[in-house]
Order: sequence, then C-alpha cells, then structure tokens
Amino acid sequence: MTALVMLRALRASVAVFLRDVFSGLLQVSHNTLALLGLTVVAVLAFAGSHADLRHEVERAALGWLQSRHEARAEREGDLLVTLSDPQGVARATATDPKELDRQQAAVAKWLSRRYRVAPEPISRLVQEAWQVGQKAGLEPTLILAIMAVESSFNPFAQSAVGAQGLMQVMTRVHDDKYERFGGTLAAFDPVTNLRVGVQVLKECIARAGGGLEAGLRHYVGAANLPEDGGYVSKVLTEQRYLRQVASGRGVPVNAPTPAVRPAPTNVNAAEQTAAAASDQVIALR
Repeated sequence: MTALVMLRALRASVAVFLRDVFSGLLQVSHNTLALLGLTVVAVLAFAGSHADLRHEVERAALGWLQSRHEARAEREGDLLVTLSDPQGVARATATDPKELDRQQAAVAKWLSRRYRVAPEPISRLVQEAWQVGQKAGLEPTLILAIMAVESSFNPFAQSAVGAQGLMQVMTRVHDDKYERFGGTLAAFDPVTNLRVGVQVLKECIARAGGGLEAGLRHYVGAANLPEDGGYVSKVLTEQRYLRQVASGRGVPVNAPTPAVRPAPTNVNAAEQTAAAASDQVIALR
C-alpha cells in the first residue's frame, strides 16, 4: 500500500515537472519569437531610413540570386544565361522612334530605309543631331548629311589614313578632344564621335571665315587643294534631301547624289593640318 502511494506521488511529481518544463519552453519560445520579430522590424525600419543601405542589400541579394542562377545554367549548358548582362541595354545606342517628334521621326525613317540600318540607332543619332546642332548653332540636317557621306552610318568605319567613326574624325589629330570622353577608343562610340565631329566642324567653319562650303573643304582636308573631289556638293545635296524630308515632302530613298571623285592628295597641306591639330585630314572619297 505504501509502495502504491509512493508511486502515485512520483507520477504526480514527474507530471508537474514535465508541465513546468513545457510551460517554460513555451514561454522562452514566445519570448524568442517576439525578440526575433522586434529585431526584424528594427532592421527593416533602419534599412528603410537609409536608402543607400537598402540598395546595397538589394544589390547583394540580386547578385547572389544571379550567381546561383548562372551556376545552375552552366551545369545545364545554357550559354545565353551564363553570358547574360542586364546592363547591355544601357550601352546600346538606340531610341524608340515613337519618342521623336514629327520632323525627327520622318528623317529617321528616311535615313533608315536609304542606308539600310535599323530605325532605333538612327533615331538616337537623329535625336542627338538635333540636340547638339542646337547647342552648336548648326543645322541637324547638315550633321546627319556629313555622317551619311562620311560613313553611311557605320560607327566602325575607318579610312586609309586613319579617320574613324561616324563622322570620320582623325582620332590621332583630335585625341585631346576625346580625353573628356575617356580616351581615343571613344571614337567608336557613335554619340561621342558625333559630338567630337561637330566640334571639329565648327572649328573648320570658323577657320574658313564662317563660310559653310569653305568649312566643309577644311573638314575633308581639301582647303589647299584645287578641288574637293565633289565632297561639298554631295554633302549639300544630302542635306537638301533631309531638309525636304523634315518639312514633310516626299523624297525617294534612292534619290541620286553626286559621286565623290578621288582627288590628288596634297601631302604638305595634310601635314600642316595635322600639325595644327585643327582641320580634318581624311582621305578624299
């Protein structure tokens, strides 16, 4: 009988002990969860008040997710995912043609068809020509006409004497102008080449006393030659077409322009121009 009483007492004691332990664990877990919740709220509040920290955390998280995604893609042999670059679009020289005004859109469409280039990069160049032309006091149609004649809108074009890019700027002569754009390799960035080319054109026109035709002869390196090989005529004809297109008149995309005839190169004049680092010294096409 005594043993039975002791067994019951022991069971009761164990039950109380287990109940106390369970209650204590439950209390601790509640407190821990509450502390964790408060910590999370505090971290979120702190991050919310510090945009730079929030952006850094987001960037790190996205970078981690991207690396995990690329690692899995590499295992699965998905090359495009492995080589993906979300910043690629930021480097593209392109603009949606719908963002242009009526004049610019008409010019971009005509140039795109005439030179068989995509409308998006042409739209960007047309837009840039309008903006830079306004600042430089030059007609945007003149800037576009020079690009058309010089390179047919090929940003990687290079002449036999080293004139490079859309506007065929002599990079080695005008390397100082490219310094503010990061160096001479910027000659192959279409927008940079356009901006430097416009500056060179302005200097050539000023050197020619303000005359456009004489300025173009300086630009092509023919200021001291008996003829320019038809260069000025071709540029001005192309500009006339662009003016007509911008005004709403129809111009066939295959409208003829005067051929540029090869002209004898005046070596001494070219050397003098290069030494002065002002005129364009490019091959006459």
